[in-house]
Amino acid sequence: MTVIEADGLTKRWGDLAAVDDLNLSVGAGECYAFLGRNGAGKSTTARMILDFLRPTSGTVRVFGGSGRDPEVRARIGYLPGDLHLPATMTGTEAVEYFGSIGHRPDPATLDELIDRLDMTRDRKFHQMSTGSRRKVGLVLAFMNDPDLLILDEPTSGLDPVLQDTFRELVIERKAQGTTVWLTSHVMSDVDRVADRVGLIDQGKLAQELTMDELRNQSSGNIDLTFATPQDASAFDGVPGVSDVVAQGNALSFHVDGPVTAVLARAAELGATGIRTKEHDLEDIFLSTYSNEEGR
Repeated sequence: MTVIEADGLTKRWGDLAAVDDLNLSVGAGECYAFLGRNGAGKSTTARMILDFLRPTSGTVRVFGGSGRDPEVRARIGYLPGDLHLPATMTGTEAVEYFGSIGHRPDPATLDELIDRLDMTRDRKFHQMSTGSRRKVGLVLAFMNDPDLLILDEPTSGLDPVLQDTFRELVIERKAQGTTVWLTSHVMSDVDRVADRVGLIDQGKLAQELTMDELRNQSSGNIDLTFATPQDASAFDGVPGVSDVVAQGNALSFHVDGPVTAVLARAAELGATGIRTKEHDLEDIFLSTYSNEEGR
């Protein structure tokens, strides 16, 4: 079942295209990480999914309908990038108020969620730190057991322990069939919970890949050490090897493809140490956004 489907989705502000001809789909039980630099169009896309913003052209459907439909919205838990609540409202009051709208959460499950996220119950919202506000927002997003979670920078301001708790919650909800739309600058969040990643740049979908594709790809960097200095030409002709750099008793290079021939040559030369670094999501993110003219 397709939960989110965007077809030619475009949002323009005058001459600026915040989102430009976006086409994608997200299936039931999938965690889709929508990544990009600040201002790339991530939050604008989320707001169009929820029908907080109307597209200039194109369509977006949620559960086969529209985010403006109250029945559809009742199935969605949303955490905005910047949560605004009444200044004097406490965490407990926020939970009670939003819990009274639509499906009322199970009290025992709600208490467990509040405890796991260490939510501040009685402090007023304007007195809370950024992390404390995030905890309240996460409780509000998760507490009604939504079929779709839309989470904009969910771990911003959280300490490492609570970041890990958040990842556990997402994994648990995915196992129950919940669909998750996630934006984050914390790559460890994405690596742990995402099934697919879409990279948006200047409003356009620049790249899309599954996490399995990322983990199974064999591109990476290798550092070798030797008992004596080696020349960079030592790996000439070895398939997949490029960008060889010699420095003292060490050789560093990039490998794209199987490493069997690389290891065989290293053994022939008497390598005494090896260190590898796989091409990970952060590398892909940086290569997508750092090599463009003017960036």
